[in-house]
Amino acid sequence: MTDDLGAAFRYCERLTAAHGRTYHLAARLLPPDRRAGVHALYGFARTVDDIVDVTSVDDPATASRQVDAVHARLHAALAGDPCPADDIGLVVRATADTIHRYEIPVDYFEAFVRSMRMDIPATAQFRDRYRDMAELQEYMYGSAVVIGLQLLPVFGVEDPDRAGPYAAALGTAFQLTNFVRDVGEDLARGRIYLPADGWAAFGVDDELLAECRRTGTPDPRVRRALAHFVALARAEYRRAEPGLALLPDRVRPGIRAAFVLYGRILDQVEDHG
Repeated sequence: MTDDLGAAFRYCERLTAAHGRTYHLAARLLPPDRRAGVHALYGFARTVDDIVDVTSVDDPATASRQVDAVHARLHAALAGDPCPADDIGLVVRATADTIHRYEIPVDYFEAFVRSMRMDIPATAQFRDRYRDMAELQEYMYGSAVVIGLQLLPVFGVEDPDRAGPYAAALGTAFQLTNFVRDVGEDLARGRIYLPADGWAAFGVDDELLAECRRTGTPDPRVRRALAHFVALARAEYRRAEPGLALLPDRVRPGIRAAFVLYGRILDQVEDHG
């Protein structure tokens, strides 16, 4: 590994240590060469996600251009073009090396960027509401499922095709957990990820959610709807759990720990509404 490439991976490691608790835990259990790949994948996801979550709030047009620029720089790096030595350049260089090293399908990164664009108001793909689970699954495939699929070869999984459905279920479970936990925060930003038909089945609409957030008083209908979404998330965890046996021994404890940590989030939602 060249000094420049080493610097790129070290920068991604610092990003992971600062912001990606689950990633960092899993990475610490891997051999150093594979650990670097986990850091790179987290660094790329974090870089794009920060643009969407921070810049798009005040300047969605700029956020859209910046996401497009990161996307273009990744493709340039994959083609062998040199990367500028700025922060994004470091992330892109480490990511491109990881893609080549572990033969990760580039389509996974295309899907991720596509879902991130769905969070930016200036894009044609933008959505701030989802009618049903089918629509939300389209978003979650790029925002969460492909992250697990990217990691399988880095983890050293012997049969990624066999492990893929379990990784997809776990990514979906993690994402649904985040959505359940962050309903109030997302509502403040004008977004409701959990699908409208699931809320409507319990008599909940946007106005009721906004009123509950304004008053800080949970409504029984909202509690019942959240319990429904919690049950959906738990079903995905159950679907994912057999896949733990397909992970290398050194990876399995970290992923199992993530099961426990995210499960506690659902427990807290059930306890407090």
